Amino acid sequence: MKAGMIAAVAAGGGLGSVARYFVSQVQNPTWTGFPYGIFLVNVSGGFVMGVIAELLALRFNVSTEMRAFLTTGIMGGYTTFSTFSLESALLIQRGAIGTAASYVAGSAILSIAALFAGLWVVRAFYG
Repeated sequence: MKAGMIAAVAAGGGLGSVARYFVSQVQNPTWTGFPYGIFLVNVSGGFVMGVIAELLALRFNVSTEMRAFLTTGIMGGYTTFSTFSLESALLIQRGAIGTAASYVAGSAILSIAALFAGLWVVRAFYG
């Protein structure tokens, strides 16, 4: 890996993480029981990732470092859900509907199951 690429992703990730923090503070989930702030981050992240991907594909010829700064860095720091959304959309656009459905369902179900497994492991040791 090139140092410039790592620096681009790291710088973008820092900016995206700070943006996520501010946007997620829109509303405290304990007020209503629904995490509106993170919901807003995920939805807006999908929209912005779509805008960036299409602009980079159709309008702007940028370096691989700039592409990584914007997508993997900023958007990855803001929400990995935006990358998940882009990959799902690309599968659908290519006509791989079954693969997209498996990817979406599998990602959601297995991610939640893995989180519970992590909780269980810690509770088993420190419970």
